[in-house]
Amino acid sequence: MADGVGGDPEAVAQALEGFDPGSTELLLGWVPDGQLLSGLERYADVATVMGGFALRAPIDAGAVRYVTVRLGVVPALLRGPLRPDVLVAPVAPVDGGFLLTTESAWLRAAIDAGADVLGIERSGVPVLDAGPPLPADRVRVVGRSDALATEVRWGEPQDVHRAIAERVVPLIPEGARVQYGPGPVGTAVIDAIERPVHVDTGMLSDAVMELDRRELLIGRAYAPYSGGTRALYDWAPGRAVVDRIEHTHDPVRLGGEPPLIAVNTALEIDLDGQVNVEAVGGSAVAGIGGHPDYAFGAARSATGLSVVALPTERGPHRTLVERLAAPVTTPSHDVDVVVTERGVADLRGLDRSRRRAALASLWP
Repeated sequence: MADGVGGDPEAVAQALEGFDPGSTELLLGWVPDGQLLSGLERYADVATVMGGFALRAPIDAGAVRYVTVRLGVVPALLRGPLRPDVLVAPVAPVDGGFLLTTESAWLRAAIDAGADVLGIERSGVPVLDAGPPLPADRVRVVGRSDALATEVRWGEPQDVHRAIAERVVPLIPEGARVQYGPGPVGTAVIDAIERPVHVDTGMLSDAVMELDRRELLIGRAYAPYSGGTRALYDWAPGRAVVDRIEHTHDPVRLGGEPPLIAVNTALEIDLDGQVNVEAVGGSAVAGIGGHPDYAFGAARSATGLSVVALPTERGPHRTLVERLAAPVTTPSHDVDVVVTERGVADLRGLDRSRRRAALASLWP
């Protein structure tokens, strides 16, 4: 069973009432903070392909299994070992059937794999789905909810993040496609852009809305997910679109034109340029997500760049390490440029020893 209604746990719980928890396996998608289903321990198995957020503590406690997979591979797993029998999904009625709402991501892959769709009509959320409509006979409406879309706040940039952004923005040419992480570093980068760009990213946040208000957004913003404040959800219809992962994370599409500048951050990076975005101190801070998908797509883009931008310290800890605290999320050969508040290291064309020297120069 796959859950795609993160944002209204009460509606999800009602949809699951007809199932015996002791024989039901749950597969969870993105679960924002404050939206965790209660009683997860009652289910036969609970897994997720999106670590972090509300699932951090359950993953640390062993109540939820985090499937270590990059987002672009999830559709293949849904046709194999993770194939769901039932998908609980937010839907909106339209001519010709139903559309999804604030996310598309892997939900359509689950439907294509044969999952029965239990739809919850969500009248309080925007409909951003790229379509086409799901045929009416594929969706059984089991509930209706007027709950508003979950507000997600990603953290305000501080001076260190703005200093990083000042060094990243010159790497972004006019007309490029920009992918960014929705946290403080990514927000600072979008805020600092001064030339028109496309947005082709993993999560649409309020930063995109502000880019559009400055008349610097070309076309509609594009992503598999959207998550932000009420203002974003009011702005997004007609200006943003969410699509399925098979399209958003397609490496051939990402490596095409216009050039893709992928700006991702990291919890830590080692001297070879390997990236960890998942865990520190044994705790599941985040998941793999689309980090390696976008990094690879940008690295193979002829005039694009895979950028990893991070502060030199997180709290008391140095972010450049000899050995990562968790398995590698993104390999070093998919990292073109590393940026900190101290400068820029272009790693392209360098051997191991020169890469190490270039990285070390960015840390005190």
